[in-house]
Amino acid sequence: MNAYSERIKNLKPSAIREIFKHTADPAVIPFAAGNPSPEAFPAEKLAAISADIFREEPVTALQYAVSEGYPKLREWVKEDLTQKDIFKAGDDDVIITAGAQQVMELATKVLCNEGEAIICENPSFIGSLNSFRSYNAKLVGVDIDEQGMLPEKLEAALKANPRTAFIYTIPNFHNPTGITTSLQRRKDILSLAYKYNVMIVEDNPYSELRFSGLDIPSVKSMDKKGHVIYAGTFSKTIAPGLRVGYMCAPEGIVQKSIAALQCSTVHTNILAQMIAYRFMTGVNLEEYLEELRLIYKRKCNLMLNSLKFAFPTAVKFTEPEGGLFIWGTLPYSSDGDSAGFCKKAIQHKVAVIPGSAFSIKEGEKTLSFRLNFSTPTDEQIERGVEILAKCF
Repeated sequence: MNAYSERIKNLKPSAIREIFKHTADPAVIPFAAGNPSPEAFPAEKLAAISADIFREEPVTALQYAVSEGYPKLREWVKEDLTQKDIFKAGDDDVIITAGAQQVMELATKVLCNEGEAIICENPSFIGSLNSFRSYNAKLVGVDIDEQGMLPEKLEAALKANPRTAFIYTIPNFHNPTGITTSLQRRKDILSLAYKYNVMIVEDNPYSELRFSGLDIPSVKSMDKKGHVIYAGTFSKTIAPGLRVGYMCAPEGIVQKSIAALQCSTVHTNILAQMIAYRFMTGVNLEEYLEELRLIYKRKCNLMLNSLKFAFPTAVKFTEPEGGLFIWGTLPYSSDGDSAGFCKKAIQHKVAVIPGSAFSIKEGEKTLSFRLNFSTPTDEQIERGVEILAKCF
């Protein structure tokens, strides 16, 4: 008989990963993915870098490494974040992680006692929500509009949950909705974190993929009291398969995170870290990032224009300024949920994620659904939107 732990027995596989299995069928149009565009991968450059590493530093690449991360990459991250007013020398430190996802797991492990609250945007990224659930955290959702979390509802949640470990936010090109939190809302979130003495985990995987609008300062850059943990990643700028990300946080939290990491992965893949360092320092970074932005801008505009042409105006779609996602909302359905629409879509070989997958309350109904424009080809975008419109 299997006796599962209390932490894991009610944990379910990610709905996204389950739907994603359908995309193994090449006939399925992958609107359900959360992947960067395959055409954005610098495969030839990475192959050359890998060959250079094995020729010049094979032992370093194949041996155990320090838990904090590859020293050259850590210093590069610190310098990059210093230029963005995110890293504060003397107060902060950096640890290299297995993608930004591991930052969520480490932050929860370090800060959250069982039963304490984690306050999240509702909807929010299922991968992070499952990390929080795996530690028996109490998830509390705060509704959002096109400007981000509603401050009055965030304060109500903080008042109702005095045992709150942290506030979790994805301020740039939010997953799943694609919205960007306004400057004023970021200030409001930080002010409330100070008022109620809680931490903020700022998840910012898409920051370099802004293709329209103006940059907005990160919450971490405005923090003067050490209340913000910042999560970044190379998954969207180089390749997600490398699994290289980083945490920038007050030094004490980073030190505890290093100890926690030593209990699981010991250290992040050192070869992948070396590749990431050589790539980021070996290209004209601004030119390279601009090439990525042009790819995502074109694909986003293609999907938005196709949606506007194919769907009636009663179906609403967000218009992201960056990132990978568009959020659609139906005006109605027979059962008040988008799940039936998404099920019909997959029967017609288009994979779409129902909004309920991102709800804080499991099983909550929603008329919304998430579309990814980065993974499918241009032809798939046009054909897939046409099929979705017929399903509606």
